[in-house]
Amino acid sequence: MLTIPDEVPPPGVGPEIVLAPTSKSRLGFDLEAIPRWVTRIAAMLPLLALVGIIAVLAWKAYPAIKYNGLGFFVRDTWQPGNTYANPVKTGGVLHPLGVSYGALPLIVGTLESSAIAVIFAVPISIGAALAIVERLPRKVSSAVGMFLEVLAGVPSVVFGLWGALTFGPTLQRDVEPFIANHVPDVPVIDFLRGPLSATQGQGLLTSGLVLTVMIIPIVAATTRDLLRQVPRLPKEGALALGMNDWEVARKVSLPWVRAGIIGASVLGLARALGETMAVAMVSGTILGRIPPNLYQGMSTIAATIVQQLDGALGDGTGFTVRTLAEFALVLAVVTLATNVGARLLVKKVAGTALPVGRGV
Repeated sequence: MLTIPDEVPPPGVGPEIVLAPTSKSRLGFDLEAIPRWVTRIAAMLPLLALVGIIAVLAWKAYPAIKYNGLGFFVRDTWQPGNTYANPVKTGGVLHPLGVSYGALPLIVGTLESSAIAVIFAVPISIGAALAIVERLPRKVSSAVGMFLEVLAGVPSVVFGLWGALTFGPTLQRDVEPFIANHVPDVPVIDFLRGPLSATQGQGLLTSGLVLTVMIIPIVAATTRDLLRQVPRLPKEGALALGMNDWEVARKVSLPWVRAGIIGASVLGLARALGETMAVAMVSGTILGRIPPNLYQGMSTIAATIVQQLDGALGDGTGFTVRTLAEFALVLAVVTLATNVGARLLVKKVAGTALPVGRGV
């Protein structure tokens, strides 16, 4: 039986709500706002660090940018000049007599070696991740996954030493002659022909393959974790519709995580673009020349900076150090452009509908 109270409050009038006072310290600060401001500052720190690095590089490299001009990006020269002669001043910039630098060979070497690494590493990594998640027993997949993570933590100088002492000579003895002698002499493909390196296998191919081994753990481990997040229901539904295991992987699992795979590939590409010691040990360090084929020596921006910095400090004018700062600025811009382009691609791919059914 419903009992109606004798006194009903008028419409719009209810019990009084008392808000708890905000927590304040004795000095009057809002204690609840501290975590909010701490997280905001932490979120801004990476951006501030990036802006600071770019600003410092630009300030340090400005005299070299002013002297080298736009021709810096299309020249293939590497002339430190006469450091024993009296320095000269051009356009207000003090520099050694006869100095001339060009970034084109280093930019090409950086992009070519990184492209080789991504071309080989991404399919291998995806295949390894699919095998770990879909095929291997749980204990075996856990062991293989552990080795992947351990491989990702190996220092780059270890990869470089392995490439210089073992992998490079093996390529030059057993692999490179076969490729160079059997590739047809036609445009574009003839890049795979030509004389081999005279430095025990050090060159573009060795650099790219060493970078491949270095970025496979990053891409494979990330892809493995992404594939483990794919729900079982869509895969079981695809199997029920008559798809085989390969079709389920190609049309369900991989499209489900393709945005993440692109992101993992960009992480590997960024590692390849900025790798220093390993490439410096296996590239052959040829400055001022674009490699004429896949086997000749070359260098990258990062490797050149670390190799030339000691000698650059002997330039009393400071111009060589400023030029290396310009190289570093170019590498930073290339890396940022790559990441921005990949982010736009991920955004476009992430909004695409997933395929449904056989043959779609």
